Amino acid sequence: MRILITGARGQLGRSVAAAAIERGIDTVALGRRQMDITRAENVNRGIEISLPDLVVNCAGYTAVDRAEQETTLAFAVNRDGPSHLADACSKKAIPLIHISTDYVFDGRKQDPYDETDPICPLNVYGQSKAAGESEIHKKTDRYIILRTAWVFGAHGNNFVKTMLRLGCKHETIRVVDDQIGNPTFSGSLAEVIMRIAAHYRRRNEINWGIYHYGGQPPISWYGFAQQIFQIARRAGLPLKLTRPEAISTDEYPTAAKRAANSVLDNRKIERTFDIRVESWHAGLQAVVAHHRQTQKRR
Repeated sequence: MRILITGARGQLGRSVAAAAIERGIDTVALGRRQMDITRAENVNRGIEISLPDLVVNCAGYTAVDRAEQETTLAFAVNRDGPSHLADACSKKAIPLIHISTDYVFDGRKQDPYDETDPICPLNVYGQSKAAGESEIHKKTDRYIILRTAWVFGAHGNNFVKTMLRLGCKHETIRVVDDQIGNPTFSGSLAEVIMRIAAHYRRRNEINWGIYHYGGQPPISWYGFAQQIFQIARRAGLPLKLTRPEAISTDEYPTAAKRAANSVLDNRKIERTFDIRVESWHAGLQAVVAHHRQTQKRR
């Protein structure tokens, strides 16, 4: 089986490519320079040349606050890109795995969100991702839309790396404590994608549709920050931070509105693909250790 990965230079794309190569899968990993998914001709040409058996779209515009100003760009990447991919895949009868987000929900539900819950994004980023889901649904029947949340890894920009950077510079950091979600290690998410790919390889057909995968257990940003700094101290990082300060969303205004609850229900993906949802703790330890090694080399 040959897998084409788009967005292969991002934190998730790099993890998916590494997981595929580790398994000996014929992997075509393309960044934006090799395949700009906002251009239909680039997508068509890339698929024609690589002739994959499966496409995994890890490309995405993820700057949540900046999207409020860069609306056109956000929709070009998160709506038009998936639309081009789904169209090209449909013409070649190639299945598509697409990464979406918890930001399609408004956070008003008290319980975890499952795949049947109506979407109601609060910000431009969420709206653009919801539009991408809709385009895929219209263009092809053979797709997996994998909604995830709070992704972090050793590469790219993410909350963990931001906390580590700030914790080494400041004695106090203010972190929101009334938004709850699922921190998800990019390596764990990559393993889930490989599990789905293997399932398809064996059977050549699977239960297509939308699935949720978020790391466990759910936690607030503040609680997650506490865990980050505890592990960082044990790893010997030179933290200046004495304590994180818990604040409310109202005390930390941002350009984009955030949901108070974006916890994802994982039961459907567990049942369908026999996937055991990973704790984010091990992934967090790995990212902190990688950060520590990077700092030593500087």
